Amino acid sequence: MNLLKRRAFDAACRSWVRVLPVLVPGLIVIIAAVGLSGCESSSLGGILQGDRVAVRQANRPPRPAPATAVKAGPSVVAFPRPGMIGKTGKTAAAPVSPPAAARKSGERPPSLIPYLTGQAQARRPPDLAPAERGINDSAAPPAGRELPPPAMKIADGVRAALLLPLSGRAARLGQAMLNAAQMALFAFADKKFELLFYDTLGTPEGAARAASQAIGDGASVILGPLFSASAMAVAPAARAANVTVISFSSDRQATGKGVYTIGFYPGDEVRRVASFALSRGLRRFAVLAPDDAYGKAVLAALRETITGGGGEISRVELYDPQTADYSTVVRRLANYNERRKALIDQIGELKKRDDEIARRAVRRLKKRQTIGELPFDALLVAAGGKRLQAIAALLPFYDVDPDKIRILGTGRWDEPGIGSEPALVGGWFAAPPPGKRNGFDRRYKKTYGKTPPRLVTLAYDATALAAVLARAGDGFGPETLTAKSGFAGRDGIFRFRLDGTSERGLAVIQIQPRGELVISKAPQNF
Repeated sequence: MNLLKRRAFDAACRSWVRVLPVLVPGLIVIIAAVGLSGCESSSLGGILQGDRVAVRQANRPPRPAPATAVKAGPSVVAFPRPGMIGKTGKTAAAPVSPPAAARKSGERPPSLIPYLTGQAQARRPPDLAPAERGINDSAAPPAGRELPPPAMKIADGVRAALLLPLSGRAARLGQAMLNAAQMALFAFADKKFELLFYDTLGTPEGAARAASQAIGDGASVILGPLFSASAMAVAPAARAANVTVISFSSDRQATGKGVYTIGFYPGDEVRRVASFALSRGLRRFAVLAPDDAYGKAVLAALRETITGGGGEISRVELYDPQTADYSTVVRRLANYNERRKALIDQIGELKKRDDEIARRAVRRLKKRQTIGELPFDALLVAAGGKRLQAIAALLPFYDVDPDKIRILGTGRWDEPGIGSEPALVGGWFAAPPPGKRNGFDRRYKKTYGKTPPRLVTLAYDATALAAVLARAGDGFGPETLTAKSGFAGRDGIFRFRLDGTSERGLAVIQIQPRGELVISKAPQNF
């Protein structure tokens, strides 16, 4: 029995000797893998949890969440540093969805990865290069006014705040301008430039709150807001904090002391087209404009230009901007009642003669609406959109013949499809040169799947300007912004004056049935 046990033990030992060479290498690999995973767990955890570049917030009490979908603070800290600032102060990845056109066609949208990861190389743009370096003005806080929270300091880079109506009646335009600003950001900004955007709610009060918050978040320059009342509302806080404002308003009253406007001024457009008309031999002018601040600015600029150029303004008609019926004002402008009566009287006199010549004359006169010449050979119509279409359709009805009277317009004529109204074909208006903007419109439509509103290029050019000046280290002071050489954008050349208003190089454009024709080019430099 003992012999059998010994033989069984010896057999088991020999089996283990044969198995060990196979098991030992496997055990070594398992032990090594466990050890390595324990050593690298901290770094792997950070990647899997989606850590990003930290975005610092100011050390102040948390803000209450607003009622709108867009947060009152910097809703998204735009590129190159990604992320959405949450209530906890931590950074979470911001969702990026492809544009509608790309989703439908399967085309890949422009990649944001280089800007999110900091791998994009800074590209020097062909234009928007300032001629001089600048410094910031100093501004004393107004007496009796509460100061905004102190600006948050950032170790490196420049922050710009974009104030837009992302909710309210102008939300659609505000979102389109935000889209355009992001396009400029991708084209011009380097990784040290940050764009924070804020919802003004489309009100002066909302704009003032947004400006104070932007200043507290460390913005060096404020782009926007859109409306003149909002621009006036942000001015006190911006001046107190010595932060430059470049608004999108076209109101000259909302400028000065560090507040600039990049909008389109109707007075400059009128002076350009009226001067061109004088150069073409037109001397007698009429104007049809709304009875509001816009209409008065148009009329003042026309009077200044025409009287200074040796012409005359023979007829002025102002209409209620709230009206929907323009027949009365157009009839009055055309002196229709008197001219119609003159025609009827003339026909009556000819009928009394009762001869062949008179009868032929009567047949010809019956084909006309009026007789007698109008006291003007050029008519400026200060309107746009549906109002312009309604007025233009009434002109030939009341015998204002576009073949005899040159119809002039303002920048509000600068809309696609305006040539579909026959009375406007051949008309002239002044506006930024369309070349670069047409290219921008195509890129915008390809990216976002829709045609952009006319004003979105203001946001594009302002953002591009801020990004270029930030990269060059020139600052946003008056000596930089008011450089005599100006800047070149998607709406042509522009520069800021010392009073905060802007000056643009405008072209004169003639309306064609299916497009437009530049008949006087915009200047290439100042």
